[in-house]
Amino acid sequence: MSVSSVSIGVEKRSEIKPYQTIRGHTGEVRRVAHLPDGRHIITCSWDASLRLWDREGGTQIGSNWQDDGDQTTVSTIVVSPNGRTVASGSRDGMVKLWDVEMRKVIYKLTGHTDVVRSVRWSADGMRVASGSWDGTVRVWEMESGETVLGPIKTGNQWVYAVVYSPDSSSIASGGDKAIEIWDTTTGKRLSTLEQDSPVWSLAWTSDQKKLIAGFQNGLIRIFNTTTWEQIAILEGHTVTVTSISLLQNHRFLASASDDRTARLWNLDTNLPVGPPLQHQDWVQDAAFSPDGKFLVTACGDKNMYVWNTHTILQEAGIKDLLSLPNVSDTECSLGASCSL
Repeated sequence: MSVSSVSIGVEKRSEIKPYQTIRGHTGEVRRVAHLPDGRHIITCSWDASLRLWDREGGTQIGSNWQDDGDQTTVSTIVVSPNGRTVASGSRDGMVKLWDVEMRKVIYKLTGHTDVVRSVRWSADGMRVASGSWDGTVRVWEMESGETVLGPIKTGNQWVYAVVYSPDSSSIASGGDKAIEIWDTTTGKRLSTLEQDSPVWSLAWTSDQKKLIAGFQNGLIRIFNTTTWEQIAILEGHTVTVTSISLLQNHRFLASASDDRTARLWNLDTNLPVGPPLQHQDWVQDAAFSPDGKFLVTACGDKNMYVWNTHTILQEAGIKDLLSLPNVSDTECSLGASCSL
């Protein structure tokens, strides 16, 4: 097995500053989700709200999204492929589906008995997978709001992350002991990758060839999805990698960590791009805009920060990492509601 390990020494390059700071939440910001129009983001927070923002102006659009005054902490969100629905997971074990245009809950999905830390959509937008600290994975059908697969008992005490394969035939889950691969038709376990550190974040490359995992010990490991062998380790973070975000060309990676930094990675070389993006508190999420030109980070200091990744790549001389064949910068699948 050939494994490459990339270690980062002392950073000598000048510190990069965000070009926009977005303020408004009154609790730690947990997740950021871009809408397909590339202009708007949705965030969730420990203040129990979802909020819609103009990314460029840094201003909130409309009032806070809350479900009948529910004060339960929202731990995670993800936008559907068509941009019309947001799935959220909460500390009370609830999964909710929100209509983006109406900004209201349309389904409440019950079944988990502990924090839902991860939710992901299938590629066709018809199903949502959720991972919970109750140690299970569930798959929910969009139209009925019913559990159609599971609860899958993973063997982990906690599940921190779930992600669909690009063709939606498999789900990977990450927990305190292992990464596990599940068949989305039968719920059968296809593979188990035992680990020596809890798995907090997962991403599957769009070409389906690599599964990338972020660990509590600060490492990022890359696995070949044909053999499930580890093929690379990215070193640099010192504690939990809370989130990883992949540009859809599967060449450009962003990671967020409790070490108060976000990092950018070139997956052609498995080398870092530029110095770490420094924050004043732990970083809970790092999410690329659809075209990859901007990265928005969610921080424990209650703020969101916008970074110009296009400029960072230009300065590094590798702006081709943003190459997105057949993707329009102005693409928007919300139709008339794109104006928000």
